[in-house]
This record gives sequence, structure tokens and C-alpha cells, in this order.
Amino acid sequence: MSPDDASEPFAGLCPADDAFERVLRAELPAAAFREATEADLTEPRGRWRGQGLVVAPGSAAEVATLLALCHEARVGVVPRSGGTGLVGGGLMPEGPPRPVLLSLDRMARIRALYPSENVLVAEAGCILADLQKAAREAGRLFPLSLASEGSARIGGLLATNAGGTAVLRWGNARALCLGLEAVTAEGRVWHGLTRLRKDNLGYDLRDLLIGSEGTLGVITAAALRLVMPPAAVAAALLAVPSPEAALELLALAQGRLGDLVQGFELIGRAGWDFLEETGLGACPLAPVPDWCVLVEAGLPEGLEPGAAMEGLFAAAAAAGLVPDGVLAASGAQAARLWALRERIPEANRRIGAVSSHDIAVPLGEIGAFLREADRAVAALGPFRVNAFGHLGDGNLHYNVFPPRGGRREDHEAQREAVKRAVHDLVHARGGSVAAEHGVGRLKVADLERYGDPVKLGMMRAVKAALDPKGILNPGAVLRA
Repeated sequence: MSPDDASEPFAGLCPADDAFERVLRAELPAAAFREATEADLTEPRGRWRGQGLVVAPGSAAEVATLLALCHEARVGVVPRSGGTGLVGGGLMPEGPPRPVLLSLDRMARIRALYPSENVLVAEAGCILADLQKAAREAGRLFPLSLASEGSARIGGLLATNAGGTAVLRWGNARALCLGLEAVTAEGRVWHGLTRLRKDNLGYDLRDLLIGSEGTLGVITAAALRLVMPPAAVAAALLAVPSPEAALELLALAQGRLGDLVQGFELIGRAGWDFLEETGLGACPLAPVPDWCVLVEAGLPEGLEPGAAMEGLFAAAAAAGLVPDGVLAASGAQAARLWALRERIPEANRRIGAVSSHDIAVPLGEIGAFLREADRAVAALGPFRVNAFGHLGDGNLHYNVFPPRGGRREDHEAQREAVKRAVHDLVHARGGSVAAEHGVGRLKVADLERYGDPVKLGMMRAVKAALDPKGILNPGAVLRA
């Protein structure tokens, strides 16, 4: 995406120039201002560079003051969280008009913890790993888990309705949020930090703002649902002959363990090849299978981890679903298996994808989709495909790479054709081309191409009602 591709939504907006900065400095404390860092202006894959005047409020009241001033002056505001997003939602490409980058890193407090209610209230800038630690110290678990938890912030995770590896049991970020504090485009604070499980008093604005990527309001704090941690965790890496066999294994695991199954990751052979190629790890199974599954279950007191996985392995082998496997004998061994899985995105980054696809497909369509997509990509060139992801909820990362020894830059001209081929197949099978990373700026055209026209009309009506001047994250999700 170039600045020209994203310039249309900026019509009528004014720049955050020196004069406007002086207005902001007169109303906000000096601590809210800092120079933009490289992290503020880049995204993980290095495809785009952003711009903007960085303002880091320290409270919801300061966010409200900032947005009120931006709304009055028609200056665009791009909320900036941990910077781990992969669709360009947290930056505006270089070119006019210069926006305000609203950084949430000074709003990182845990405001309250209610262990008896299984509730934690945190500000939007709280890093996920810090939130998990606070829950753990209170004898509880915040079950949202993903590779970037050491830098991702809860505001951004809610704004994109992030998923992660435990969606199968605990749901996306939306399912773990009870209430929100947020600031509207006009600078009004919505005090919605309810700790209630049941509240049908009017429209559910919480679920409207979650997943809206900062285009309808700025989340400043959240009341989050905690759970009791399992007494033990059982994990195994199991070879399967096909994705269809992996789905049969999932049904078998859930039949034996029910809702205790909390992670079920599909890993293709290319994932192991990439780990070895980049020196990040090696598959513990030999020979390396074409497909395998990393399965994890959180167990209650009295259920022994080894027995749980041994029983599953024996049943799966008897059914012809699993020819080989590695069973974790301890929590440390389970952590090592997960560490290998979590290094696959880093291996991908080092090799450099021609086109990456965060997709969701109905579970029963996954096997046929993978075969069709592989054929479609092969018809475009000698590419390598690394398909892996959260099979339990149908979310796959289907990423296309140059042949070994090739460079991503040499295939830039084919990127759009590869993306279109993959996304067309996803849509044809009733899937989504934006599974867990959102739309951002990267997939605005995809939303227009594949989105239901009635839904798009409703989305534009909501946007016009809540952000009439179009200042909130302009260019993200919807064009003007």
C-alpha cells in the first residue's frame, strides 16, 4: 500500500502542524509529549512507514481533551498500542495530512483486581504479559495468549478482537471483556467499566467498539474476565496424515476431554523446514511429518497429564489418525513444544513472505481449501507455502514465500495476484480474509470486495454517527 492508495479518506482533514501542536501543549501536560521513535513509525513486516505527532495522554480525561481538540480542528487521530499489528491499523502512511499518533503507553496501570469475582480492570496501555502476571499472582489466569504478549497492549488487542492460541476454549478477546471505558470522537468519556456478566440495558456498545480498530472510539480501560488456572497442563505433538485426519483427532480429543482442550494447532512441514533453515529450531519427530498437531489441555485436580495424553495417543493410533507423536512429560516440556510453535512467525519474518494471509475457513472446508490454494499458488510460480495456525477455530496463516534462495523483493509484482487467488478461494468456501488481525489499512479493499453490501452500509452508518468528521483512525477499515 502506498500513501496514494490511502489518501482518499483524508479529504477535509487538517494536519497536526506546529500551530496545532501549540494548541495541544497549552491544554495537556508536558509529559504527554515526546519525540516519535522508530517503533512508533514502523510495523513488524517493514512494509510501510508511518508519520505523526506523538501524544501520550496519562488518563482518560487527557484523552478526552486531546480528542475534543482534534475534533474541533478536524485533525486525524491514529490510536497507537503495542505496534504488533500486521495490517497497518496503527500507523498512517507518509504523506499529507500529518495526524496525531495517540500513544497509550503511559496508560498502563492495573486499576483494580477482584479475585472473588474473577475480574481485573486494566488501562489500555497495559502489556498483556504484565496483565497475565498480575492475574497469576492473584491465583487466577487471564487466558488470552499469543506470541507477541510481551509487547502487545490490551487496548490494541481489544480494538482488533485478537485471538491467539486458546480461542478454542476461551474465545477471542471480546469473550474475555466485561466492560469498557472509552472516549468518543467528540471527546466524551463513556464510563462502561461494568463488572457484570448480565446487562441488557440498551445496545451492547462494548461489543461494537471491540474489533472496531479505533475507528469508532478510543478504548482507555477494560474490565476483563479471569478464570481459575488448571491444576496441570497436558500437551503433545502428534503427527497426522492430513488436515482431515487432524479434524478427526480434534473430535476425538474433545470427546475424551471435553472443554478441557484449549489449544489445537496445525503445523505443516514447511514450518519445521523454516525453523531449521533460520536456525530457530527443529522438529522433535523423525521423519518430519507433512502435517502435525500441537494439542494442549488444561486439566483439573486428579487428572494426570501423562495419562490424559497417553490415552488420547493410544485411541488416535488405534483409529489410524496418529502414526507418531511426542508427549510432554512435564510443564517444561510442554513449554518447549509451544516455544517451537511460537517461533514459526519469526522464521517467516526472516525468510520474507511474498504474501501473508490471516484467514478463517469453516472447519469442514479446510482440507479442500488447502489443496486448492496450493494448486492455485503453484500455477503462479515456484513458491513455497507455510500453512499453520489455530485449527480448532478454523483460523489459518497461509503464507506464500519465494523459492529457497530467492528474495521477497523479486516477487513483489506477483504479490497482488497471489493474494487475490488465495482470498478468492477463502471467500468461495464461506471463509473470512480477516480472521484475527483485523482489516487495518491493508485489507480495506478486501472488505469492499468480499463484504456483504448491506453490512457495509450499516458499518458506514455507524461510522458516520459516532465519528461524523472522520477523525478516528482515518483510512483504516472503511474509506470515507
